[in-house]
Amino acid sequence: MGDLVIRQRSQEVSTLRRRVVVVVFGAIGAAVLAWGLRAHPGSGRFYLSTFALVVVWVVGGPLAGPLHLGWHVRQAHFRRPILAPIVVGAALAAIFVVGALLVRHIVLFADRVEGLLAYARHGSWPAVLSLTVANGVAEEVFFRGAVQPALPENIRIPGTVLIYAAVTMATGNIMLGVASVLLGTVVSLQRRATDGVLAPVLTHVTWSVSMLVSLPLVFR
Repeated sequence: MGDLVIRQRSQEVSTLRRRVVVVVFGAIGAAVLAWGLRAHPGSGRFYLSTFALVVVWVVGGPLAGPLHLGWHVRQAHFRRPILAPIVVGAALAAIFVVGALLVRHIVLFADRVEGLLAYARHGSWPAVLSLTVANGVAEEVFFRGAVQPALPENIRIPGTVLIYAAVTMATGNIMLGVASVLLGTVVSLQRRATDGVLAPVLTHVTWSVSMLVSLPLVFR
């Protein structure tokens, strides 16, 4: 009985610590994100703030608690989820490209997308690509690795999506907010299905890189 009480208290302390870390680093990340995406495209401030944001997420994720890569169970065999998440990321990117073909004719939405693409068009392509990949990994480490397990089980997916979207909206860009809801829902479901962050990371990075390559062609 005594051991059970000790374990319960230890779990409560661990959950409290995770939630405190999530709140603190989430607030820091939102501030850095807002500051960075208001920087001039291609400026040193943009690169510095994006790198700083990666550091915030990468530090906050493991600090909140242990991270797991996750497994895909098939025919009683445990495998790391690799191919399927990449396919999901590519399919999700294709859906976004179709959406972009439609919204490019709507001035309000097109202007928001053009504002984002300016960072790719006026910056160093290798640097932007590297930061895109790093940020995709870092966001999943924090939001799916730390935020999702910190929430009560019955609201983990909608709660994680809402928090992810709220932080993203610190940029003031409605298109990023819409993307964060759709992408966040998919990767949060993957986190629950695989009990790890590998699948969300692969889907997020595949989607991000696909968007970086395809959107400039749609909005050229």
